[in-house]
Amino acid sequence: MLGNRIKELRISHSLNQVEFAKELSVAKQTVSNWENNNIQPSIDMLVKIADFFNVSTDYLLNRDSKKQLDVSCLTDNQIAHINWIINDIAKTETTFENQ
Repeated sequence: MLGNRIKELRISHSLNQVEFAKELSVAKQTVSNWENNNIQPSIDMLVKIADFFNVSTDYLLNRDSKKQLDVSCLTDNQIAHINWIINDIAKTETTFENQ
């Protein structure tokens, strides 16, 4: 599961394996091995990957399905607006799925 999560996040950030490897200062083959579940990243690297994608290590390890957003620089009003947008998108997705 960890390999799948890393790959999903990498692709969602429009990064190829070479670009992602460069961001983490590892070889492209290392990223490939993680994504294919041939090897596991070290604990330090797991934290680095989580920080890079702004997710929790629990999310990477599939212990939590919640993604997180860093909203520390936003006002309460801005956060409320973002929550409204997220809820609106979720309702729209549910409507499409039920059609």
